Amino acid sequence: MRAPHISFGLCRRAHAPSTLPTVDALTQDDGDLREQLRRRLGQAMRDRDRVATAALRDAIAALDNAEAVDPGEDVTSAASEYVAGGVVGLGAAEAERRVLDLESQRAILRADMEARLAAAATYEHHGHGARGAKLRVEADVLRAVLEAADASD
Repeated sequence: MRAPHISFGLCRRAHAPSTLPTVDALTQDDGDLREQLRRRLGQAMRDRDRVATAALRDAIAALDNAEAVDPGEDVTSAASEYVAGGVVGLGAAEAERRVLDLESQRAILRADMEARLAAAATYEHHGHGARGAKLRVEADVLRAVLEAADASD
């Protein structure tokens, strides 16, 4: 005997007709490349473009990592007696993140793009043309973001 199908209404929601973002929406500059990367990431995910999605996610992660700070030795807090390496107090282990200006963000994306191009050349030199081609496409995605950011200035 077959179990009855139970629908929770999640699949049959009424959706407004989706509209694709315009070129202006993808290239508008909010003073932060991360916003532009996130808009393009959403579009790449909707288009199911795995290569662009991977490149854009890596670029966002690179910007996030660049904002992280080392806690340093001057952080003093009471150690937790219950958790090894833990600290006592709400937010006691939190640290302010760096704020990157637009030029720093561009430099990070350029470095990421150049690293992909260098890796692509290495892969192609060693006979892995398909992997090299994928890295070149990822670099082109990042180049398009940088060119759009430069054009909006």
